[in-house]
Amino acid sequence: MDIISLVLWPIKWVIELILVAFHSMWTFFGLDPNAGLTWVLSIVGLVIVVRAALIPIFVRQIKSQRRMLEVAPQLKKIQDKYKGKKDQFSREAMSRETMALYKKTGTNPLSSCLPLLLQMPIFFGLFSVLNDAQHDKAGVGAFTQDLANSFANSSILGAPLKGTFIGAMNGEYPWQVMAIAAVMIVLMTASQFITQLQIVSKNMSPETKASPMFRQQRIMLYLLPLVFAFSGVAFPIGVMFYWLVSNFWTMGQQFVVIRNMPTPGSEAAKAREERLARKGKLVVDEKTETAPEPSEPKKTQRQQPVSKARAKKQGK
Repeated sequence: MDIISLVLWPIKWVIELILVAFHSMWTFFGLDPNAGLTWVLSIVGLVIVVRAALIPIFVRQIKSQRRMLEVAPQLKKIQDKYKGKKDQFSREAMSRETMALYKKTGTNPLSSCLPLLLQMPIFFGLFSVLNDAQHDKAGVGAFTQDLANSFANSSILGAPLKGTFIGAMNGEYPWQVMAIAAVMIVLMTASQFITQLQIVSKNMSPETKASPMFRQQRIMLYLLPLVFAFSGVAFPIGVMFYWLVSNFWTMGQQFVVIRNMPTPGSEAAKAREERLARKGKLVVDEKTETAPEPSEPKKTQRQQPVSKARAKKQGK
């Protein structure tokens, strides 16, 4: 067993358990255990369980992004401090001050990648499970040989779940595989584009749009959908169902977050304030709303020094 198989083994074991549990549930409700629809619904159930388990990590990611926005001005001061200094001492000092700032504020610039990094092994594990099933191979746990045969021979709308777009082009699978795969690739690409577009167009503050991060997000806006478009032709339809449903989940989750927890200063934040104001639920900080304007200091007449004798007369 190679190192990748060793790492994926526990992930595959859990994936098989969830997949088989949903397959048994749908079979219990009267669906044909060998039908492609039963397996597709089982894959949908797997997506729901996996993405629901990642919700706490996603919320943590949002909070971390908020903290990153708060420390952005301080981070820029550090960068400006060492701007143009390329010597080793300056680079090390800049790195130390940056890490000290992250530690002090409890921020982590890599936390935004955490949900994706956690989901990728699950995706590879699912791909491995379905790839084994495609070749009538049993899994490492609950996915028995009989279930592998059932999946390998199942189809939806005449398209085998193990079929790929490239395989259909080469005549290995019927034309239905090519048609369904093409529709799914379009939906996957569109959902990924819409998800990224929501972030770039609505959930970025003016400061962020003026930073290099915005240019990176603009590149990702067009790059990620192309990844789905070119890689989707090589994946089995069963894996593409997982990917598509997961994309829809991400798109819906992003919509809810942007609507209810927008980035401060972004267009989404302004739209939320307008909605709350129309409903009379907008809470305004009284200190910032009713802060008195600074008044000019009153000019006082200079008091002339008084002698002791004159002071006594004034006292009488």
